[in-house]
Amino acid sequence: EGHLVESGGGLVQTGGSLRLSCTFSKFNFDDYGIAWFRQAPGKEREGISCISRDDGHTSYTDSMRGRVTISSDDAWNTVYLQMNSLKPEDTAVYYCAAVTGSWYVANCLSPEVSMDYWGKGTLVTVSS
Repeated sequence: EGHLVESGGGLVQTGGSLRLSCTFSKFNFDDYGIAWFRQAPGKEREGISCISRDDGHTSYTDSMRGRVTISSDDAWNTVYLQMNSLKPEDTAVYYCAAVTGSWYVANCLSPEVSMDYWGKGTLVTVSS
Protein backbone atom coordinates (compact mmCIF):
# COMPACT_ATOMS: atom_id res chain seq x y z
CA GLU A 1 0.00 0.00 0.00
CA GLY A 2 0.96 3.63 -0.44
CA HIS A 3 2.46 3.42 -3.91
CA LEU A 4 0.90 6.07 -6.18
CA VAL A 5 1.62 6.77 -9.83
CA GLU A 6 0.28 9.76 -11.76
CA SER A 7 -0.25 9.86 -15.51
CA GLY A 8 -2.06 11.91 -18.11
CA GLY A 9 -0.05 15.10 -18.03
CA GLY A 10 1.19 16.80 -21.16
CA LEU A 11 0.95 19.89 -23.32
CA VAL A 12 -2.46 21.44 -23.95
CA GLN A 13 -3.63 24.74 -25.37
CA THR A 14 -5.48 27.38 -23.38
CA GLY A 15 -9.10 26.36 -22.99
CA GLY A 16 -8.32 22.70 -23.43
CA SER A 17 -8.93 19.76 -21.12
CA LEU A 18 -6.89 16.98 -19.57
CA ARG A 19 -7.73 14.01 -17.40
CA LEU A 20 -5.08 13.00 -14.92
CA SER A 21 -5.00 9.52 -13.42
CA CYS A 22 -3.64 8.35 -10.10
CA THR A 23 -3.18 4.61 -9.86
CA PHE A 24 -2.38 3.27 -6.42
CA SER A 25 -1.86 0.09 -4.50
CA LYS A 26 -4.90 -0.76 -2.44
CA PHE A 27 -5.16 -0.10 1.23
CA ASN A 28 -6.47 -2.80 3.56
CA PHE A 29 -9.06 -0.43 5.00
CA ASP A 30 -11.51 2.20 3.72
CA ASP A 31 -10.55 5.08 6.01
CA TYR A 32 -8.42 6.97 3.52
CA GLY A 33 -8.64 9.65 0.89
CA ILE A 34 -6.84 10.51 -2.30
CA ALA A 35 -5.95 14.11 -3.03
CA TRP A 36 -4.54 16.08 -5.94
CA PHE A 37 -2.00 18.86 -5.48
CA ARG A 38 0.01 20.98 -7.85
CA GLN A 39 3.19 23.00 -7.70
CA ALA A 40 3.96 25.67 -10.25
CA PRO A 41 7.53 26.92 -10.81
CA GLY A 42 8.55 29.24 -8.00
CA LYS A 43 5.33 28.73 -6.08
CA GLU A 44 4.25 26.70 -3.08
CA ARG A 45 2.41 23.44 -3.45
CA GLU A 46 -1.35 23.91 -3.62
CA GLY A 47 -4.11 21.45 -2.76
CA ILE A 48 -6.73 21.08 -5.50
CA SER A 49 -9.18 18.37 -4.60
CA CYS A 50 -9.66 15.20 -2.62
CA ILE A 51 -12.05 12.31 -2.39
CA SER A 52 -12.92 10.02 0.49
CA ARG A 53 -12.84 6.26 -0.03
CA ASP A 54 -15.24 5.73 2.86
CA ASP A 55 -18.18 7.88 1.73
CA GLY A 56 -17.12 9.38 -1.60
CA HIS A 57 -17.20 12.92 -0.23
CA THR A 58 -15.27 15.35 -2.43
CA SER A 59 -13.60 18.66 -1.66
CA TYR A 60 -12.27 21.35 -3.97
CA THR A 61 -10.10 24.39 -3.57
CA ASP A 62 -11.79 27.67 -4.47
CA SER A 63 -9.19 28.52 -7.12
CA MET A 64 -10.16 25.59 -9.33
CA ARG A 65 -13.73 24.88 -8.26
CA GLY A 66 -15.98 24.53 -11.30
CA ARG A 67 -13.11 23.60 -13.62
CA VAL A 68 -12.04 20.31 -12.06
CA THR A 69 -13.82 17.12 -11.09
CA ILE A 70 -12.37 14.33 -8.97
CA SER A 71 -13.67 10.81 -9.30
CA SER A 72 -12.67 7.18 -8.87
CA ASP A 73 -13.23 4.01 -10.79
CA ASP A 74 -15.60 1.44 -9.31
CA ALA A 75 -12.80 -0.74 -7.98
CA TRP A 76 -11.03 2.18 -6.34
CA ASN A 77 -7.80 1.37 -8.14
CA THR A 78 -7.59 4.75 -9.85
CA VAL A 79 -8.62 8.29 -8.98
CA TYR A 80 -9.06 10.81 -11.77
CA LEU A 81 -8.83 14.58 -12.00
CA GLN A 82 -10.72 15.99 -14.96
CA MET A 83 -9.53 19.52 -15.72
CA ASN A 84 -11.36 21.82 -18.11
CA SER A 85 -10.91 25.37 -19.39
CA LEU A 86 -7.21 25.22 -18.69
CA LYS A 87 -5.19 28.42 -18.44
CA PRO A 88 -1.45 29.08 -18.72
CA GLU A 89 -1.38 29.66 -14.96
CA ASP A 90 -2.46 26.04 -14.49
CA THR A 91 0.98 24.96 -15.71
CA ALA A 92 2.49 22.92 -12.89
CA VAL A 93 3.56 19.50 -11.74
CA TYR A 94 0.47 17.71 -10.50
CA TYR A 95 0.77 15.20 -7.68
CA CYS A 96 -1.60 12.74 -6.13
CA ALA A 97 -1.32 11.79 -2.50
CA ALA A 98 -3.02 9.58 0.05
CA VAL A 99 -4.06 10.41 3.59
CA THR A 100 -5.39 8.03 6.24
CA GLY A 101 -7.64 8.62 9.23
CA SER A 102 -11.18 9.99 9.16
CA TRP A 103 -10.41 13.48 10.55
CA TYR A 104 -7.53 13.93 8.13
CA VAL A 105 -9.62 12.74 5.20
CA ALA A 106 -12.42 15.16 6.11
CA ASN A 107 -9.90 18.02 6.26
CA CYS A 108 -7.63 16.83 3.48
CA LEU A 109 -7.12 20.27 1.87
CA SER A 110 -6.29 21.99 5.15
CA PRO A 111 -2.69 23.20 5.48
CA GLU A 112 -2.65 21.43 8.85
CA VAL A 113 -2.99 18.02 7.23
CA SER A 114 0.08 16.17 6.01
CA MET A 115 -0.33 13.49 3.38
CA ASP A 116 0.96 10.02 4.21
CA TYR A 117 2.01 8.98 0.71
CA TRP A 118 2.94 10.85 -2.46
CA GLY A 119 3.36 10.09 -6.12
CA LYS A 120 6.20 11.53 -8.16
CA GLY A 121 4.03 13.88 -10.19
CA THR A 122 3.06 14.51 -13.79
CA LEU A 123 3.78 17.75 -15.67
CA VAL A 124 0.93 19.76 -17.17
CA THR A 125 1.87 22.59 -19.51
CA VAL A 126 -0.79 24.94 -20.83
CA SER A 127 0.29 27.02 -23.80
CA SER A 128 -1.13 30.47 -24.51
